[in-house]
Amino acid sequence: MFLTAALLLLYRFGAYLAVPGIPFRDMLEAYKGIADSNGALAVLNLFSGGALSRLSVFSLGIMPYITAQIIIQMMQTVIPSLGELAKEGETGQRKVTQYTRYLTVVLALINAIGYLFLFLSYGISFTDSPVPTMLQYTIIVFTMLVGAIIIMWLGEIITQHGIGNGMSLIIFTNIMAGLPSALLSSLGTSKKSMILTILTLVVTLLIIPMIVYIERGQRRIPVQYAKRVVGRRIMGGQSTYLPIKVNTAGVVPIIFASAILYLPAQIAVFFPNVNWMQKVANALATGWLNWSLSVFLIVFFAYFYTSMVFNPEDTADQLRKAGGFIPGVRPGTATANYIKYVLDHITLPGALFMAALAVIPSIIFYFTNNPLIQSFGGTSILIMVGTAMDTISSLESQLKMHNYDGFFK
Repeated sequence: MFLTAALLLLYRFGAYLAVPGIPFRDMLEAYKGIADSNGALAVLNLFSGGALSRLSVFSLGIMPYITAQIIIQMMQTVIPSLGELAKEGETGQRKVTQYTRYLTVVLALINAIGYLFLFLSYGISFTDSPVPTMLQYTIIVFTMLVGAIIIMWLGEIITQHGIGNGMSLIIFTNIMAGLPSALLSSLGTSKKSMILTILTLVVTLLIIPMIVYIERGQRRIPVQYAKRVVGRRIMGGQSTYLPIKVNTAGVVPIIFASAILYLPAQIAVFFPNVNWMQKVANALATGWLNWSLSVFLIVFFAYFYTSMVFNPEDTADQLRKAGGFIPGVRPGTATANYIKYVLDHITLPGALFMAALAVIPSIIFYFTNNPLIQSFGGTSILIMVGTAMDTISSLESQLKMHNYDGFFK
């Protein structure tokens, strides 16, 4: 717990540490309101915890790492050798992780160069520095690249030695970091804004139990184990169940969908003066096109990620080897098809629920322009509640292990 808290504090410190060579006054004047004036950049700034608006060392945020994970996981279904490598246990997973890191560095370098062009397009000057201009540009790009590598390292260290998933916790921290300022901005001075803010908070409190209910919901497939004689003892014969979660993929579909939708915004920073690219990036960041693609991508990634983490064929084979069967279903292929049928039908309601929570607040923000809805909308709530539940589950497992160790000693 202390390690996780210390690494998250280190991450927040980096989010306030500006890249070298940027005049602080010029930075505030030139970059003030940039996130509010550009919908795509506003979301990128939200997922970076405000680091982008401060031109900090961690301006790139966690997005390069998430994008690399999406690409590698999708390549596993396209490239058979990579898919087989991922199934080779710890050694194969280590190789896949290594490829993900390499790809993260490449994507972070591209994003860092793009953000440099973005900074220059908004009038931030680096000519006051005593070092040559090109060297100054190289230092800035290298600093943001190293910042992205450090974020990747922090996420992996938290996942391996801390509590919970490092990537989700970093996004959770970024969202929570912008909540106080968004709440103050949302209150405003008018009575209408105060009523809307209070209503948003009340609806949020009502939605959280629904999210917990869906996250904990599961379909229990009954499983019967046949009796068999082992030596002089009769083994098996008990009844149990196979739990299948309504939302097996958790918050991963929303994170992946957000990364895909805001990838054009990251590309558009290379071309700040190309109007059609800026229009495409903004259209994908907000509006009806964003809402339609969000629903499609969330449902797609829900099925895609579920198929990655839950294999009906393997589950049916394990049941057959253990002497288990589903009543009324033949072992083997029929069992695999039945599990796949249940999995496909139960994944859709969970995916549509996540899509509705992600899209409806975006539609409300589009018409009300309330900053609290943008910072604390459905996507943010789902990520925060899902991350909190995963972290609590991880903490409970750690406590159980600690208590068992003490009992045996």
